[in-house]
Parts: sequence; C-alpha cells; structure tokens
Amino acid sequence: MNAAATTHQHTNCLRCGRRLTSTKSCATGYGPTCTRKVKAAAKAEIIATYKPHQIAKAEELIEQGALIPLRSGIYLAPSADGERTYKAHRTACSCPAGIKGLHPCKHRIAAHILSLAA
Repeated sequence: MNAAATTHQHTNCLRCGRRLTSTKSCATGYGPTCTRKVKAAAKAEIIATYKPHQIAKAEELIEQGALIPLRSGIYLAPSADGERTYKAHRTACSCPAGIKGLHPCKHRIAAHILSLAA
C-alpha cells in the first residue's frame, strides 16, 4: 500500500469517537479498547466466513486506519496504490474486485469486521 494512503492522522477514535492521545492510536484511528473489540469481533464471527488470507488483508487495512466511516456501516477505503477511494459496506464494495463479485474483497471484509465491532 502506498504510504500516502496511510499517513492520515486521526484525533478521535473511528469507532467510538473518543479523543485519541497516543501516537499509535492517532496513526491507526482506534484507541486500545476499540482495537481489542475490533480484533475480538473479527475472531468471533469472521473466521468461519472468510479464508485466512482474506482476513489478514482486511485486518491490515483496519490496523493502518485505512477505512474511514462515512455513515451507517459505509466506509471509505483507499485503493492499493492510493490513487482512488472506494465505498465499502459489509455486503458490497465499489472496487473492481467488489464489482465483479466473485469473492469478497478486503475492503468489504474489513467493513464487515468493523460493523460487528460497533
């Protein structure tokens, strides 16, 4: 992933909206409690639904703070090269892989993980 796509600094948690104080939390966009909840949600339901390599890519997006919530389960997600953004929801994504619909894309899986943690 392009460094330009992951350098956005957050001042509030993307999940709960609380103010972030640590450098790591500001970089990822999630406080420590929300990070734990997001990871627990991923393990609880997602593992049975998706393949391990798909989950790993989605978790990487979440850890980088790459998904920005827009409204009601819809997230803004960057392309791998950082040139474009896509709208992702747990059921669909506007990226090329999401439009083809053969397999769930990493943006869609990440949105699914985040929606479960909300």
